[in-house]
Amino acid sequence: MFIQTESTPNPATLKFLPGCTVLNTGTADFPNQDTADASPLATRIFSIKGVTGVFFGSNFITVTKEEKRDWDHLKPAILGAIMDHFQSCDPVLNDKHQLEDGHAKHVGEDAEIVNQIKQLLDTRVRPAVAQDGGDITFHGFERGIVYLHMQGACAGCPSSTLTLKMGIENLLRHYIPEVTEVRPVGL
Repeated sequence: MFIQTESTPNPATLKFLPGCTVLNTGTADFPNQDTADASPLATRIFSIKGVTGVFFGSNFITVTKEEKRDWDHLKPAILGAIMDHFQSCDPVLNDKHQLEDGHAKHVGEDAEIVNQIKQLLDTRVRPAVAQDGGDITFHGFERGIVYLHMQGACAGCPSSTLTLKMGIENLLRHYIPEVTEVRPVGL
């Protein structure tokens, strides 16, 4: 098994491409070790000292490290953990873990606007940020403000504010006049 690695805009996060499907649909975010119980693979990666976050996409895994740790020391251990996992034939996620589209549910008078926001995120934003090893999902919409949740390489990325303000906010405001601002939320 040959696993490629790619850097991301977030220097604390690397993207690992195992050359096979990681998730058939959706994404899975494990922002800390306490959330990893749903995944044997995430649990295996978190067993490496210095790992602070794990994120799965369709064909990639992003791993976030502690700032003081060096990739030269962590990368071989992570590569080994990923390789061991896929050779073991263990599932990536436990059967009980349910994947959704990642967006928060929204009901109310703004439902049509929210559906437009989600559609633009799904067609224009999420594919682009997946290239960088992350994901951005809808969290809420209130009085013209769109709240988005950043995951994977996007969470904590130094350029995330620029991505939100100059990219996503401008895109949403262009297509949906009711949108006045975009803000990140932490979960």
